[in-house]
Amino acid sequence: MSKQRDFIDDDLATWLGEQHLFFVATAPTSLEGHVNCSPKGGDTFRVLGPMEVAYMDLTGSGAETAAHLRDNGRIVLMFCAFEGKPNVARLHGRGEVIIEGDPHFEELVALFPRKPGVRSVVRVQVTRVSTSCGFAVPLMDFKDDRDTLDRFALSKGSEGLAEYRLLKNSRSIDGLPALFDEPETMA
Repeated sequence: MSKQRDFIDDDLATWLGEQHLFFVATAPTSLEGHVNCSPKGGDTFRVLGPMEVAYMDLTGSGAETAAHLRDNGRIVLMFCAFEGKPNVARLHGRGEVIIEGDPHFEELVALFPRKPGVRSVVRVQVTRVSTSCGFAVPLMDFKDDRDTLDRFALSKGSEGLAEYRLLKNSRSIDGLPALFDEPETMA
């Protein structure tokens, strides 16, 4: 049974922080655009307040979430209990992408363990908190976090990551601007 909550209380905040995996979903304003759902793992999520959360965004092959948040700000984060008592939580809200150079970037990224390949922090003002049973979510044992993305980022180095982001993270698959505005010569 789904239950809407007034805010993220201490018990829910603790449970959210214990999950090894969560999902982020966004969609562009255009009905022809692609809906995106991305898995996130590792120690990359924080509850900032009763109606505010953030997650550390690592360099990836696309930047759909960033593009959709620039387009309309809508986002939902979903957490599922794969261990212990069944539970699902959804945090709907308005998100913003905080990149290096933003006045809030350093204070937000300091909330997380240092990782290579950090490209932004996504901060979400939560507008709806809900939980549901999760009875159909399978029980699974957590083995370990993968280090593949960290090794990739380290192998690229800071200049290589900047080039990669320019190539892969400038626009969404629908052509929306993503992490940063492209230089005029690339438009």
